[in-house]
Amino acid sequence: MGALLLWAGATSAATSVLIWPIDPVIEAEQKAGALWLENRGNEEANLQVRIFAWRQGGFDDQYQNQRDIIGSPPLAKIAPGQKQLIRLTRTGTSPVGQEQAYRIIIDEIPPALPPDTADKPQAAIRFQMRYSVPLFVYGQGLWGKADPSGQRSDAGVGKPQLSWRQVSAQGRSWVEIRNTGPVHARLTDVVMQQGGQSRPLVEGLLGYVLPGATMRWPAPLQASASTALKGRINGGDAAQTIAQGQ
Repeated sequence: MGALLLWAGATSAATSVLIWPIDPVIEAEQKAGALWLENRGNEEANLQVRIFAWRQGGFDDQYQNQRDIIGSPPLAKIAPGQKQLIRLTRTGTSPVGQEQAYRIIIDEIPPALPPDTADKPQAAIRFQMRYSVPLFVYGQGLWGKADPSGQRSDAGVGKPQLSWRQVSAQGRSWVEIRNTGPVHARLTDVVMQQGGQSRPLVEGLLGYVLPGATMRWPAPLQASASTALKGRINGGDAAQTIAQGQ
C-alpha cells in the first residue's frame, strides 16, 4: 500500500492530507473500489472529489466528464486526525477484456476569509492544492494486478506492449513510445543508452502510455540503430528494454 502527502494552506496555517492507495483499481469481479483520505494537519480539510474519463491523443492527456464511475461522497469535510472513505462505484458493465482509465481529481477548498481581513492584500496569498490519482477499471477476462490470494490465475493479468522510435517535429527531436497492449504502462527511470552514454528522458516518473496510445518526450540523445531505451514499467523492480520500432 502506498501513500502520498498533500500540502496546502493559507498564509498562516497548513493542512496535510494522506491519500491511499495511490494506484486504485476496480477489477472485473468488483463493483466498487475505495480511496482513503486522512487529515494529518491541525485544521479541518475541505475536499472536492471528481472523476474524469482519461484518454490520450495528440501526444497529450485528455479528460472528459463521465458517469461510469461515481465517487461518493463528492465533498468531504475531514477534521484533524480523522479519515474519510471515498467509495468508487461502477455504475454499469465494463467492456469485456478491456481496461478503462480515469483520473480522480481531489481539490482542497480553501476556507472563506474572515470579513475583517477580506480587503487586506496579505490575505490574498492563499494556496489550493490539487492532486490527481489514476484509476483503472477492468472488464471480464482481464486483470490489473496479480491476486495475492491465488483465487484467480495470473495468466489474465494484462501487460503493456511497448515500442519506441525517435522523430523530429517542431524543430526538436522526440522519443515516441507506443503501447499496443491491453493495459497501461507507467514508465519510470527511462534512459537512452548509446555507446558509453546513458541519459535519462526525465528523472523519476516519465508518465503513462494508455492502451492504443502514443506519447512523446524530448530526446536527450540523437538515436541510432544501436540505441537502447530502458526503464521500469508499472513499478517493476528491474529496468526493461523497450523494443525499437519503425
